[in-house]
Amino acid sequence: MRHGQTLFNELHKIQGWCDAPLTDLGIKQAQLAAEYFTSNNITIESAYCSTSERASDTLEQITDLPYTRLKGLKEWNFGRFEGEPEFLNPALPYGDFFVPFGGEDEMTFQQRVADTILSFMSQEKNDTILAVSHGASCRQFMRYWAHTSEVDQKSALKNCCILKFEFENNCFRLVEIINHDFSRI
Repeated sequence: MRHGQTLFNELHKIQGWCDAPLTDLGIKQAQLAAEYFTSNNITIESAYCSTSERASDTLEQITDLPYTRLKGLKEWNFGRFEGEPEFLNPALPYGDFFVPFGGEDEMTFQQRVADTILSFMSQEKNDTILAVSHGASCRQFMRYWAHTSEVDQKSALKNCCILKFEFENNCFRLVEIINHDFSRI
């Protein structure tokens, strides 16, 4: 799941490893995501998140469970572009654009996220696990497992978007993408 709206999202600033607090709207988005789990009788049994506060603050709106923070779930490191206006981003796909600016290359980032999730899932005893991360992290995890999944979405993954994966035999399969309707908040 992606975190709720942050101050940097609202200000259209690039945020990867830098962090910004959730806005009031971001908190309400997370609460609406919590309602989704409740109304669909989904009981979260284990929880993980990125070490960024925007991820842990989102997770804390959804569950009271103790959770594990993992650096491997962090967003893409954009190097010197961190905190700068979004209009400075290159056209997609970013590829290795950020490397000369102290950032992370795309394939290393994708592998980091995939390895982190596979690591905790291969040791997980529970069936329903929530991991809260970031937009590009979620997208790269989707791309990593695209060969096993029929579900895809080309448009942006909105704040608090839930990606439902099934995990079997050390493989993930994306089965649903839930983008919430925030028109009532």
